[in-house]
Amino acid sequence: MIGRRALLAAGTAVLAAPALALDLGPLALPVKQDDTVAPGHRRDVLMRWGDRVTFDAPRWTPRTPDPDAVAAQFGWDARVLGIAVPQQPAADGVPRAILAVAHPDVDPAMAFPGGQDQPAAAAAMQGASLLNVERQAGRWVVVDGGYQNRRLGISTLCRVSGGGAVRGVLGIRGGCVTPWGTLLLAEGDPGFWQGRLGGLDPAIADGVGYGFVVELNPFDPQSVPVKRRALGRFAHGDVAAALSRDGRAVVYMTDRRAGGFLLRFVSAGPASADRALDAGTLFAARLEGGRLSWIPLPEGAPLPEAAQGAGGTTFDTPSGLGLDPMGPRLLLACHGSPARPSGHVIELSADGGDDGAAGAAARLLFAAGDPRGPQGRYGEAGLPPGSAWPENPDTVTVDARGRAWIGTDRLGRIGMRAEGLYACDLAGPGRGVPLPAYGAPRGASIGGAALTPDGETLFFGIRHPGAEPGANFDRPGTRWPEFEAGVPPRSVLAGLTRVGSGPVGG
Repeated sequence: MIGRRALLAAGTAVLAAPALALDLGPLALPVKQDDTVAPGHRRDVLMRWGDRVTFDAPRWTPRTPDPDAVAAQFGWDARVLGIAVPQQPAADGVPRAILAVAHPDVDPAMAFPGGQDQPAAAAAMQGASLLNVERQAGRWVVVDGGYQNRRLGISTLCRVSGGGAVRGVLGIRGGCVTPWGTLLLAEGDPGFWQGRLGGLDPAIADGVGYGFVVELNPFDPQSVPVKRRALGRFAHGDVAAALSRDGRAVVYMTDRRAGGFLLRFVSAGPASADRALDAGTLFAARLEGGRLSWIPLPEGAPLPEAAQGAGGTTFDTPSGLGLDPMGPRLLLACHGSPARPSGHVIELSADGGDDGAAGAAARLLFAAGDPRGPQGRYGEAGLPPGSAWPENPDTVTVDARGRAWIGTDRLGRIGMRAEGLYACDLAGPGRGVPLPAYGAPRGASIGGAALTPDGETLFFGIRHPGAEPGANFDRPGTRWPEFEAGVPPRSVLAGLTRVGSGPVGG
């Protein structure tokens, strides 16, 4: 496991523009059936489980789910992956983009009446949604029935690089938009779904067509997703993409297990929209003190075994990845392990400002958990009195103002605080001090975040509200967001904005 004490001792300087002070103060995040929003901000519900994604999606009928119907609707779960902005502005001057949202899981107890699993419907509820978003009357909204709206799922035909085809994307847990204009989707452990869905299709039962990084053009609703064999096959947690100084594609990947690895792929040639990831070299991260080095792995070797054989460092459930758009800095959210149950966030700065370099400086951004105990450690100033603190960081996004947005996930466990979305400066006096901007309703967790180009709307996912231990479809922990009798709680794509105008967080 990672030596946190060594990271704390590392004083390596980090490339960073001076951060502006966050306009967020101490905020308690009480556990309740409703959510909590930081003062001066507003939360809007943009999409919910069952809302239509494609123009021909039928009305949501949660008590009688039809696989063909739910395959066109927003999925049961919600994890924001990234936002793709067109290179050329629209002729009418309206700012537009494509927002990618994953639907990683479907809990039968919460998704189906009586808790009786319906595998065909579950297979259709998972996958991903691509959504047209645009700025209307000063607000970013999802375009209902937008022509680029698309649902990806178990019936989506995919090509496998190097030859062959497979039907379906399965258990997408992470993703990102690449500098060369594509979208990457990271499939998780196919074993979770094999037993559940194997009776539907022998190809799912053997699982060999799943567990890949999938690439597609988000702006072309007819594009065929490609499963990139060169990036390896394993249980992904997240991916982040960059360019090396000489123009090669660089893809960082997490192996989301307790004792999992951080991996990197560097392409053999210059990045391009159609063949950036056809060939290249895989590396495993080795962390020693405040230094990280990239160890090349044998071509074609199975993962994650090859990373272990090469002496890669094991991490405390490496999960979310976030690249700083202002410089070669990567944040890694580690969910936690038995040794360090609350998790932490690590900051990596590539040598020479080059994501293709052989090494990076490493130091701890913060260690999550109760600041009064042995786990939590938050910058030089520490958390302000009365503020909630993060536990089990799972997703991380870095905005253009040099701030990290961290989402927590305790897997539905009810604790002293609600799950939260936290903002954290990466430089200045607030470095390493995460301040809460939002608290999720009871049983929910935070599913990733992405900011609009103007920084005035933060899209984020609110996952599985009411799904606490012992809860079910008919007796959830909350009925958020509708609070209507008989209507189950629904995962949500939300937008966080400042009251009035201005960038989120100040």
